[in-house]
Amino acid sequence: MGGTSELPGDEAASRLRRANSFGSEAAAYAEHRPDYARDAILWALEPLAGVEGLEVVDLGAGTGKLTDGVAATGARVTAVEPDAGMRAEFERRHPELPILAGSAEHIPLPNDSVHAVVVGQAFHWFDQAAALPEIARVLRPGGVLAAFWNVQDTTVEWVAELHRLSRSTMLVAQSTGEFDSVHPLFEPFLRRDFPHVQRRTADSLAATIGTHSHTLVAPPEERAEILERITAYLRRRPETCLGEFDLPLRTMVIRSLVR
Repeated sequence: MGGTSELPGDEAASRLRRANSFGSEAAAYAEHRPDYARDAILWALEPLAGVEGLEVVDLGAGTGKLTDGVAATGARVTAVEPDAGMRAEFERRHPELPILAGSAEHIPLPNDSVHAVVVGQAFHWFDQAAALPEIARVLRPGGVLAAFWNVQDTTVEWVAELHRLSRSTMLVAQSTGEFDSVHPLFEPFLRRDFPHVQRRTADSLAATIGTHSHTLVAPPEERAEILERITAYLRRRPETCLGEFDLPLRTMVIRSLVR
């Protein structure tokens, strides 16, 4: 599996800047980013069915988008997040849940302490050479690692065009990993995709795209031009011009068991 440590210098620096771009926009991230398909969460935790007192870490938890869905299954969730701005927004929205300062490479928990580690929209930012052994360290025997991504369903024609119009000069492809790669500490990853939607308007979908890392770090003039272009496009499409509409998404999950 890939990681930022394997990238050329300029690309690694760009990805690091994007990875660190969210904290200043934490409130917008919390308001506009989608949740995760419930069926995707249930599939991720399926190997742990029947375990009582399920303990889960949401790693790179951000403002708690995935935490909400995992907690709704009855699991006890501890969030771990490196960015102070994201942690503050998480605490504001989830005062009843614990959140710890930490990262995938330095998880502030004891060995063999949790049944599952879940990751929402963040696995591609990890230095996987350091993160995977650290995740294995905190997992109990037979524990689950599951990473989630919400992606636009570009098999829908108007969504494919939206995706094209949303691109910026700061966009660097972010791999979600080579799923057939084998790590000595984990079983081979399985992958499933689940249909999902987010209820949006032209303005709120533009705001959602405005929370994507490549638009956050784009020059202000380019960022403004992208968001104006997206809004204009959505206001003239028949699928999106009449107020609220469903944005077709897929929640993609990869899942493995610690050896």
